[in-house]
Amino acid sequence: MSAHENVQNEKVLIIGAGPCGLSAALELQAVGIEPLLIEKHAVVHSIYQYPTYMNFFSTAELLEIGGIPFTTPSDKPSRREALQYYRDVALRRKLRIRAYEEAAAIRPQPDGSFLVETVDRFGGKRVYATGHVVVATGYFDHPNMLGIPGEELPKVTHFFGEAHPYTGMKVTIIGGNNSAVDAAMELLRVGAEITVVYRGENYSPSIKPWVRPLFEGNVNKGSIRMLFSSQVVRIDPDSVTIQPLADGAAPYRIDNDFVLALTGFRPERTLLTDAGATVNPETTVPSFDPETMETDVPGLFIAGVIAAGREANEIFIESGRHHGKLIAQRIVALTGRE
Repeated sequence: MSAHENVQNEKVLIIGAGPCGLSAALELQAVGIEPLLIEKHAVVHSIYQYPTYMNFFSTAELLEIGGIPFTTPSDKPSRREALQYYRDVALRRKLRIRAYEEAAAIRPQPDGSFLVETVDRFGGKRVYATGHVVVATGYFDHPNMLGIPGEELPKVTHFFGEAHPYTGMKVTIIGGNNSAVDAAMELLRVGAEITVVYRGENYSPSIKPWVRPLFEGNVNKGSIRMLFSSQVVRIDPDSVTIQPLADGAAPYRIDNDFVLALTGFRPERTLLTDAGATVNPETTVPSFDPETMETDVPGLFIAGVIAAGREANEIFIESGRHHGKLIAQRIVALTGRE
């Protein structure tokens, strides 16, 4: 460690201040450990990225962390309510959070400790020495790219915020799961001309059962154009090119103003693999003990969505919020704290 100047010592460092990172911090706080959280955006950035008017599938009770009540008059809390809840929890419990600072590397040391290197938004670098690291990073920063010409155009986005900017526009939605269906239903309300392009042969079984009949009804009425067994193969400033997946079918172009490429996201595993942790290349699931959330690198833990495979979504808060208690118990056992 002598090679690094101004090394800050921490007992536990948590990378990621999403719901599961916050939950881990609260559980550690409960056993007398004040961890430091490193967050490259703002607190619960993943929820901030949700559509503006989104409501959760889960009840408020299932999103609570640290035993702190999440009160709402609604059956399903809204994005805005969740932002306020998690923000208030972080502030009231005085969690130590370094926002807008990104973890660049986790380096295991010969004595079993770690050096964590970070960089802030201005390029400033810091090094932390710590006995334990919890990786609680989400996946909204890493959309599944299409890999087609034109994907880099400013008319293309992998995030849907709200419908208003698309008023009266020709919008192509790529994808057929809940995010695509929800976006299409909101775009209807602002008079957008909607085309949904989906590789599947029929509606996705994952579509919320209370939404699917409404969506299908609008497709049947012609309010939404649904193209099954199709994919977008090129995006141009005023059009997209669609390739039907049927044998011998020719590609064709349709007029287009905006593209919502709602094809999902993937968790980033590089921090873990570079630190020596094993990640299954097929499932993308890290190797870890489900009783403690410890990876195969002693002292390196995971919490939240990063413990899931490719199918993770916001429902994972329900289970990921419990990871912190397992981690706290393990760290207490390792350090001999009462």
